[in-house]
Amino acid sequence: MTTDISALLTRLADPATRPDPYDTLRVLRERSPVLDPVSGLVVVARRADCEAVLRSPGVSSDRRGAGITVVPQQPNLINLDAPDHTRLRRLAGRAFKPRVIERWRPRVEAIARELLTGIAEGGGTADIASRFAYPMPVRVICEMLGVPRRDHPVFERWAHAIAYTVDPRLVPGRLDAETIADVEEAREGFAGYFSELIDARAKDPREDILSELIAAGEDEDRLTRTELVIMCILLLVAGHETTANLILNGVLALLRHPDQLGLLRDDPALAGAAVEEVLRYDAPAQMVTRIAGGPLTVGGMEIAAGSPILLLLAAANRDPDVHEAPDVFDITRGDGGHLGFAAGAHFCLGSVLARLEATIALSAFATAFADPVLVRESLRYRPHIAVRGPDRLQVSFSGISPEALEALGATERVHG
Repeated sequence: MTTDISALLTRLADPATRPDPYDTLRVLRERSPVLDPVSGLVVVARRADCEAVLRSPGVSSDRRGAGITVVPQQPNLINLDAPDHTRLRRLAGRAFKPRVIERWRPRVEAIARELLTGIAEGGGTADIASRFAYPMPVRVICEMLGVPRRDHPVFERWAHAIAYTVDPRLVPGRLDAETIADVEEAREGFAGYFSELIDARAKDPREDILSELIAAGEDEDRLTRTELVIMCILLLVAGHETTANLILNGVLALLRHPDQLGLLRDDPALAGAAVEEVLRYDAPAQMVTRIAGGPLTVGGMEIAAGSPILLLLAAANRDPDVHEAPDVFDITRGDGGHLGFAAGAHFCLGSVLARLEATIALSAFATAFADPVLVRESLRYRPHIAVRGPDRLQVSFSGISPEALEALGATERVHG
């Protein structure tokens, strides 16, 4: 039994499993909660159990020094507990209120239109990853932070490296020296860049998120320079990597389910529901880790204080106790919600922005592309485990609808 759990986690960590981890996740869900004596992880994969852990005040998000991630952690919103987490989230949250994010809708639509126009000019085959899903969110979050467009490519490379910091160590072993070196290079590059940008915005505020973060505060409480730098890194990586994967997982699901693609094409108002179903069916955030702050009972299992806990959110999102036919992709489902943005105190701060971008992207894909077909042999996944999505996804198509592109510009013209 325990050896079997270790083998399942080894399989989950194997890059060959990345295209379809759901059979492995199903078995782990059926066995959970369970302790893997090899890795020391308590595996939790049922929806009710995962949600209980995420909402429990007796569970810690501070994994620094615990050795359960592939590379060492820095203090930020995702690995701090109250009161530090509460303070940082309160200050940063002011820049991510729905009314603030909604102001960016015209610009997001304009970026989507520009990228799709470029695809239309390039012929009948395109890699949706490199031509649309990755550049769209990186341009959005970089513009929101005030990063000039010329610097976007290096930011994308650094963001891919930083994404390793949330990968759990499913299989014991030595750290990958090359991975750590890439992460440290990215951290140093981001830190130097944002330090200079923070100085510039402090002297000359603009209508961007960085200026909002610098100004955010109550009385004398403000984000420190170090906190601002780390916050910018987190926002850029989360706003880029996870949103790109959300878009790509959605495009892939629609291509594999032509009936659902047809529903969305006929009724673009279903785009929001489609995003919610992608977050349930194939969310980019596949798993998170926590530490038991004290003795804990989960699903009838006693968990000792200090135990590392692996929450398999992707398995929980397909729990048959919550969803009927959970392995079916149905954008009209509307049942039971999901843990695609986690839950509790660490519910994703950027969820409003991610939903906005993905809604615009999936609606645009469904309405703009004529006769889109997945080039199956092109599909390739990134090596990351916790944040999962394709690295390459080619689509052939017979054309791009000018009317769909024109509709994407309507909001910008109204607000312009």
